Amino acid sequence: MKPNDAIRNYYENLGVEKFYKEFSKTYTNPHEKQIEELIEKNASKIDYKRVLDFCAGSGEVTLALKKIRYDTMIGSDPYTHELYTQKTGNECYKWSFKDVIEGGIIGNYTSIICSFAMHLCPQKELYPLIFNLFQKTKTLVIITPHKRPGLHKVDHVNLNFEDYVLTEKGKKVWLKSYAFNYLS
Repeated sequence: MKPNDAIRNYYENLGVEKFYKEFSKTYTNPHEKQIEELIEKNASKIDYKRVLDFCAGSGEVTLALKKIRYDTMIGSDPYTHELYTQKTGNECYKWSFKDVIEGGIIGNYTSIICSFAMHLCPQKELYPLIFNLFQKTKTLVIITPHKRPGLHKVDHVNLNFEDYVLTEKGKKVWLKSYAFNYLS
């Protein structure tokens, strides 16, 4: 994989699972700078006391939190868990979307942050996934290079706020914070 190659092209050509089998030990999110900027910029709006870095990749969210002096993060990634632990020194579970849907997630978190992965969840599994994530947190934060998934369109999910930063090419990287409304 070359530094300027679009990962979505690899996803299309290889499929997500094969991509991570091949690149799980060397994966780096090309938007690490934007992730760091969004994490820092929204520190007053998001509770970072105990974070699950869900679909953690190589730990970009955890490393950004460490830079602003937070230290209680746990990762989860079925593909890059070894790389995450190597880069961050933090524990990393192997929870996949399916594991979470089946109730396999443990612990409670002030926030669950998922960067550059939630759009990979099949649409029919999106509601059970986010419902089970909200059993473990009050705040679900999605960082994405596009507007997918539109969780605010899902029953009982409310958008708290959104923010974005620009890449060097002028494209937006979004941070969206959501809450679950059990009464609506």
